Amino acid sequence: MTALTTGTWNLDASHSEIGFSVRHAGISKVRGSFTEFDATLTTGETLADSSVEATVQIASVNTKDANRDGHLKSEDFFNAEQFPTMTFKSTSVKGDAGDFVLVGDLTIRGVSKEVEFAAELGGEAVDAFGATRVGFFASTTISRKEFGITWNAALEAGGVLVSDKVKIEIDASFVLPTAE
Repeated sequence: MTALTTGTWNLDASHSEIGFSVRHAGISKVRGSFTEFDATLTTGETLADSSVEATVQIASVNTKDANRDGHLKSEDFFNAEQFPTMTFKSTSVKGDAGDFVLVGDLTIRGVSKEVEFAAELGGEAVDAFGATRVGFFASTTISRKEFGITWNAALEAGGVLVSDKVKIEIDASFVLPTAE
């Protein structure tokens, strides 16, 4: 793999997405996303010398259902009023750019846990406007209970309304600022 251009990259939010899915009623999945987020990528000489920090605005949660979004923002789930952001700060990178693991601290509702994202480099390129871009895809599955998100409802047929496991998927595009 060719080394990435070293530097501090800014997230291109208009070409990035943070999505999640969770099993609902044991029979289907509910998908959602966050529409307001920011991140900074710092690349070093090697992938292992690189890091990322991200902040997500909880109030921007969007599942295409206003009532559900309101419930997710409530104390039952994210408690957006008391904990308005979710953050991630990487601590290490394992593997090579073709197939690597991004390790870091994810903080939700004031609870920080180490998580591992399976990640892949989409590539680095200069776009039609002369900007240097790099793209990544990353995914992980977390236990929402480990972050203090425990609300649920029992189902008549057995089981619970919302599963504990939540899959998070991130498509991120970063742009290297041009020298002025």
